[in-house]
Amino acid sequence: QVQLVESGGGLVQAGGSLRLSCAASGLTFSYFVMGWFRQAPGKEREFAAAINWSGSITSYAGSVRGRFTISRDNANSTMYLQMNSLKPEDTAVYYCAAANGALIKRGPNDYHYWGQGTQVTVSS
Repeated sequence: QVQLVESGGGLVQAGGSLRLSCAASGLTFSYFVMGWFRQAPGKEREFAAAINWSGSITSYAGSVRGRFTISRDNANSTMYLQMNSLKPEDTAVYYCAAANGALIKRGPNDYHYWGQGTQVTVSS
């Protein structure tokens, strides 16, 4: 079955960096748009970034643009999120997700498969 496994979360001070990874199995990774979402306590899950099958097209939420970079390695079925200049408001559980089709998607309902999430906590 399809599995998406996130790793790389943790506790970091404001201004610091983290790199999240999402390892995929059970699917033809290069056929899928991949995305990162996040959910803070008491808030709805929100879009952070997405990348098309080849990595040639990316999309970011305004709140992370210029600080986060999404990338993928199709040979190893892995997606990454490099997070720099982290802020306390970036604190959330971060989820990776996979969506069928070629077009970039920003809505959580457009994604078919989800990981279990990894906690990112940014202290002030």
